[in-house]
Amino acid sequence: MPKNSKVTQREHSNEHVTESVADLLALEEPVDYKQSVLNVSGEAGGKQKAAEEELDAEDRPAWNSKLQYILAQIGFSVGLGNIWRFPYLCQKNGGGAYLVPYLVLLIIIGIPLFFLELAVGQRIRRGSIGVWHYVCPRLGGIGFSSCIVCLFVGLYYNVIIGWSIFYFFKSFQYPLPWSECPVIRNGTMAVVEAECEKSSATTYFWYREALDISNSISESGGLNWKMTLCLLVAWSIVGMAVVKGIQSSGKVMYFSSLFPYVVLACFLVRGLLLRGAVDGILHMFTPKLDKMLDPQVWREAATQVFFALGLGFGGVIAFSSYNKQDNNCHFDAALVSFINFFTSVLATLVVFAVLGFKANIMNEKCVVENAEKILGYLNSNVLSRDLIPPHVNFSHLTTKDYAEMYNVIMTVKEDRFSALGLDPCLLEDELDKSVQGTGLAFIAFTEAMTHFPASPFWSVMFFLMLINLGLGSMIGTMAGITTPIIDTFKVPKEMFTVGCCVFAFFVGLLFVQRSGNYFVTMFDDYSATLPLTVIVILENIAVAWIYGTKKFMQELTEMLGFRPYRFYFYMWKFVSPLCMAVLTTASIIQLGVTPPGYSAWIKEEAAERYLYFPNWAMALLITLIVVATLPIPVVFVLRHFHLLSDGSNTLSVSYKKGRMMKDVSNLEENDETRFILSKVPSEAPSPMPTHRSYLGPGSTSPLESSGNPNGRYGSGYLLASTPESEL
Repeated sequence: MPKNSKVTQREHSNEHVTESVADLLALEEPVDYKQSVLNVSGEAGGKQKAAEEELDAEDRPAWNSKLQYILAQIGFSVGLGNIWRFPYLCQKNGGGAYLVPYLVLLIIIGIPLFFLELAVGQRIRRGSIGVWHYVCPRLGGIGFSSCIVCLFVGLYYNVIIGWSIFYFFKSFQYPLPWSECPVIRNGTMAVVEAECEKSSATTYFWYREALDISNSISESGGLNWKMTLCLLVAWSIVGMAVVKGIQSSGKVMYFSSLFPYVVLACFLVRGLLLRGAVDGILHMFTPKLDKMLDPQVWREAATQVFFALGLGFGGVIAFSSYNKQDNNCHFDAALVSFINFFTSVLATLVVFAVLGFKANIMNEKCVVENAEKILGYLNSNVLSRDLIPPHVNFSHLTTKDYAEMYNVIMTVKEDRFSALGLDPCLLEDELDKSVQGTGLAFIAFTEAMTHFPASPFWSVMFFLMLINLGLGSMIGTMAGITTPIIDTFKVPKEMFTVGCCVFAFFVGLLFVQRSGNYFVTMFDDYSATLPLTVIVILENIAVAWIYGTKKFMQELTEMLGFRPYRFYFYMWKFVSPLCMAVLTTASIIQLGVTPPGYSAWIKEEAAERYLYFPNWAMALLITLIVVATLPIPVVFVLRHFHLLSDGSNTLSVSYKKGRMMKDVSNLEENDETRFILSKVPSEAPSPMPTHRSYLGPGSTSPLESSGNPNGRYGSGYLLASTPESEL
């Protein structure tokens, strides 16, 4: 063999060698392929750098333990929505009746699709972009859309963590700063702030002291410097948690995932000991069966299932991609889904116990105020004392006595009763007052805590819990952005992660204006919901109908070592796609029938008023939805018409020091197969299909026959060790 041949160079050099097929066939001695690691790369031209990076895929970071991984998935799926959105929906949609549609949709949509995302991430060991490019290149845009939705959610979600940080530091005071209305002194006179007097101390603190909110989304009002600083702290915490990938975030999860359960357990015990807690819990579990037939309830339950499990965001796929391939992701799906539901129910018990306590206090306050009105009417002879039952004692007036007195007066003074301005003071009315989202945490719950003994301690614990819940979800959200981008474009991990946090902070300044809360509503209620539904249904279609449910079940059997229940086959194939199609249609109809809007706080009225988004805000909202879903049709069209290569026409194989790494481009199909398998064309399997970069998550041989085109070795996917039987 010539001394200057590439083979001779290889034997005396540690550098990677790239050579043509002609060199290989003319000069090279037979290679021991059994000791080789194969990489079929979809990168055009088979560049050496890409081959090296794919070869190193077996060095992909991995979780230190199964517990760390489970805690990461729990931390991502269990978030702020479990604490305030689920209890609010339960209160709004019929108490215990809401649990029925939620459980049904969790079983037929949530768990199957959660299992699906865990399985594809673990099998392919890539982020969302690589996974869906692998399964179906024409639907590769799903991964890009997932990244965009994660970005949208991360932008406003970290603002909520910033609010929690603000309240956390404000909690180290006694009494709590939102327990009383501020007093304005004008010389010798002391006057209670009018806006606070018309509303309440906690409401005033939230809207005026924390947000310093404007009257509408059109009034920017400039930056709120306190919340800007808190947002900077929030992004700094998130950046430090995710900068090293799972090596740093995995350790954070031990605290951020477990601490909230300690706090919830403490709050549950404390809440059950509160007077009136039983009233709140009974109200929760008393079902209003008519709500079960309301399509709106089912639509909201399905949306909550998506958000609760993190479906479509890419975080579930990203976390599972760091698992070993023999990990039992079937068990993981059931376990995490159960813990998520258990957490929602536990949080709802805590919330309703505390709200029951608050409702009793507010009801007693109502009785006292209206009793004073009645005494005034008695003293001014507007009402006769004969209307007052003899056993009623105004100095120790109970709610039962007041209700009896109220009914007598209403019956006798039927014609002029409304002019008296008396309230019925019913406990049910107080319990039925639903407070949505952030209002539940920052208004209703904070007000209840002001009545707790040692209220600063409980406030510190509560907002520290919110910070940790938000941090766990933000780590998963950031993984849904960074993991697929780093896997696909091979950018430096630390630099890209820090760049994402800095970029997100500056864009997030939109949400810390005085009108920022209205933009949070826009992003939370509208910009992510519809794109997320589209992403999830396309994920299901890509696996169940394009890749094939039967084949996917076979892949799972090989990966897990047992065959999953037949239940999943029917859910993936028929039930889940149908339910999600109905959900998507209902969401679009809902947007058309009910114009999007938001609850604005009007300072002069000291009350909320529902306003519709102005035209420019509607244009922004539509733009956000289009931007989030646009990658899906763009990638589909480009690959359908071969305007964007999927890398299926090239094959990259490289070698270094006994590990085979060569670049082979534009081979004839039979020669390509013969070269890899060391067989003559007649003995080799049928050639690989063209225009397919990823050929399916695993099979029984490296290159499948044309009857089974989705071979194990797809573009850009490396199997770290290749069993001899497969070669």
